[in-house]
Amino acid sequence: SGVFAGKPFVEAVFDILDCKITWEDIAVEGTYIDNKGGKIVLATVFGPCNLLLRGERTALNTLSRCSGVATACYLSSQKMKSMFPTWTGAVAGTRKTTPGAFRIVEKYGLIVGGCNTHRLDLSQMTMLKDNHIWACGGDITKAVKLARSAAGFSQKIEVECQSLEEALEAASAGADVVMLDNYAPEELKVDATKIKEQYPTVIIEASGGITYDTMDQYVCDAVDIISRGDLTHGYSCLDYSLKIQK
Repeated sequence: SGVFAGKPFVEAVFDILDCKITWEDIAVEGTYIDNKGGKIVLATVFGPCNLLLRGERTALNTLSRCSGVATACYLSSQKMKSMFPTWTGAVAGTRKTTPGAFRIVEKYGLIVGGCNTHRLDLSQMTMLKDNHIWACGGDITKAVKLARSAAGFSQKIEVECQSLEEALEAASAGADVVMLDNYAPEELKVDATKIKEQYPTVIIEASGGITYDTMDQYVCDAVDIISRGDLTHGYSCLDYSLKIQK
């Protein structure tokens, strides 16, 4: 059982092979399919046997992983909505995706499952992690100003922070997003509230080792984003198969 996701990628695989695919009514992208042990047919692909076999593993592996991400996101989104119906924040993935083009599949799965993609790629937002700050001599203000001089007015800048002092410096220097990294939940909520009081327009992200079981502990009005790396590097895959018939 899980969320069906990845239909466009399966279609692309068999389109390249010049095979025709027809989908059953149950195969609606983003739908949670409850498989109670029975055989559920999602689609039929028509074409020469050698071409079907050529596309089989690529199509199934992509569908399996995309659905796995979408399912993890769906369960997370549903949990937060049920526990905190008035919370206006969002659960997001992180940059911890599969390298190369396959990251697109995982980012797509995040969206289908109801979570935020974070930034789509390195060019979408300037993200200053600890290594970037250290490369600037540990000076957060200097790092933010250098980033702004290159990024201009149109791009957001996010700074990873380990303490309230670092977060306030980042916000004061002009950071648009402040990431509170590897915090204990209660400490994070206290610091997030203090930051919002002084810089109400700054987006606050909670990150670092957060899981499905612990993410609800980080929710408060001052936290805008709760990000989890395991949504794209620790998900369980759904199992699909393709059977040849004459």
